[in-house]
Amino acid sequence: MGSKPYTNTNTHSSISHNQKLMAFLLVFFPEETTPSQTKTNLLSSSSSSSSSSLKRTTSNALLSKAQSTLSICLLLLFITLLLFTLSTFPPSTPHQPFTPHNSSNHALSPALQRLGTLHRRGTRAMNHLLLCHVSPDTPLHHLRLFLRLLHRSGLTSKSDVVFIFPTSSPSFSSLLRDENNSFLSLITLHAQINSTRRSPPTDSTFDVTRFLKDPRKGEPLWGRKIRSFCNSSDSELTRASYGSVLSFDANELDPENSLAGFLDRVPLSLRRWACYPMLLGRVRRNFKHVMLVDVNSVLIFNDPLGRLRNRSPDSVFVFPKRGKNSERTQTHRLVNSAVLMGGARGIRRLSRAMLVAIVRAAVQHKRKNSVSDSAILSQLASNEFVLKNVDLIVASEPLPEPSALAFGATSFSDYFIIQRGVGNSDLNSIVKNQICSSAMDSFVYSDCEQMEKNRKINTK
Repeated sequence: MGSKPYTNTNTHSSISHNQKLMAFLLVFFPEETTPSQTKTNLLSSSSSSSSSSLKRTTSNALLSKAQSTLSICLLLLFITLLLFTLSTFPPSTPHQPFTPHNSSNHALSPALQRLGTLHRRGTRAMNHLLLCHVSPDTPLHHLRLFLRLLHRSGLTSKSDVVFIFPTSSPSFSSLLRDENNSFLSLITLHAQINSTRRSPPTDSTFDVTRFLKDPRKGEPLWGRKIRSFCNSSDSELTRASYGSVLSFDANELDPENSLAGFLDRVPLSLRRWACYPMLLGRVRRNFKHVMLVDVNSVLIFNDPLGRLRNRSPDSVFVFPKRGKNSERTQTHRLVNSAVLMGGARGIRRLSRAMLVAIVRAAVQHKRKNSVSDSAILSQLASNEFVLKNVDLIVASEPLPEPSALAFGATSFSDYFIIQRGVGNSDLNSIVKNQICSSAMDSFVYSDCEQMEKNRKINTK
């Protein structure tokens, strides 16, 4: 007991280092060593050199266990980072042949910055944008015919189409999906027949060549980017060119319902002017021309954007409103708010001016529900100071409103746009009959088959 234990500097240094390491490890492994045990071990280590070898053995065991645990943690961290990195890349799949099943969207995805719904992703970036608002009182068969004629017009070969709905509707989404699939089937059928004959079938007004151009370079703006590989041996079906089809709810583009504080009831015909600035502001550098359309008021048969080819970006083309002769001679030019088209910058400026004018009119009118977008647009068209930054062009003639009898004797391919009127109650059935009169086209549309069955029943 009186003899002095043998120690040296290296041993003390090693023990001191191991003690510090063990104290650090004890923080992370409390279940193996309690605080009281730690204190006892440290005191016994400093007071008795005979326990140094035991302490060294325990420290080495803890150190070895810590190294094993650290290695496992690093391995798990590496695997986690690897899986996360791989999951961020979209799947790369070979380019599939062009068929309706490959091109239709089975799972709807957001259209832009987590907003909207992408119903069909186009094949490339487009220069033109159609903004079509659908009021709550629009019948489903009106929307179906509008979309069908829009696809057949060739306008979607160079335009993206955006529908603005008052609220989300499963019926609208289902209708868009059905017409998109019919359109893609129509392209496939016509392209296959054109590849086996010298001239297109004469009983159809659908021109598939407008959709079989070499796609331009550029990723579609809407939805998630898709990486694909093109094979030089692909058929002409894989070179189809068509735009995206998507929709937004009014609450997505105008979440605060900006006009609610000025009007007792805000119809979509007015609220759309609060939706346009937000959407057009986000895509201001992506489109050259923009067209605003009321789905419930007009039908598009051919591409009307050709008249804008040589116009400035500030130009806006409008149609006069059909009215009595006395109304036409008034100071204010009556303008039709169902169709407006022009340069993207001009449409964007007009939308902002319309929103301000609607608020001003709502404040001035005692009856808060007496505000009309057509009347406000007509006032703006006559106010050169307010629209001094817009090159407003008024057409010489209003949109045609053919009667049911006259329209039945004329092919709809003779028109660009027509306006639904009081005398067009049978317009849907007349246009549908002309489409279904083609043997090829009736094969694509399911309602043509039903129409033929009904016709045979009525003739018996």
